[in-house]
Amino acid sequence: MNEVFEALTLGILATAFMDLCAWAQQRLFAIRPLDYRLLGRWILGWRQGRLFHQTILQSPPQPGERLLGWAAHYGIGIVFAAVLLHFSRPPGGWAALLTGWLTLALPLLLMQPAFGFGIAASKTPRPYIARRNSLLAHTAFGIGLYLGGRVMQAVF
Repeated sequence: MNEVFEALTLGILATAFMDLCAWAQQRLFAIRPLDYRLLGRWILGWRQGRLFHQTILQSPPQPGERLLGWAAHYGIGIVFAAVLLHFSRPPGGWAALLTGWLTLALPLLLMQPAFGFGIAASKTPRPYIARRNSLLAHTAFGIGLYLGGRVMQAVF
């Protein structure tokens, strides 16, 4: 099977599983899902050279931020799936879960500080909530990488 097709498929499956888990957590436990609109706003701010925000919530909304945020969310999932497939083919359970946990570095150490929330959301009123939500989301992504790999093995 083509490596690009594998990465696209696995990344989409794992990210969709992550989103399905977020939807279930919202319905069952009232845990708010991540807002990918803010990711889009952040990326659109790069055009003006704005990498860091006082708080991205106070930055004005940008046209197309929601669509761009969701597209970037899936694009990032595809990139991480490609990295996993480079090292583990098919993705084993621990390799997939570890990849999910390693992807936590992106929101905790880059995105949250750039959004003005501090490292690991330390500048927010309840940082443990953002940390918990990120851990849940990225654990689901890791599980999705494993399950997606199993589905791909069975189908292809």
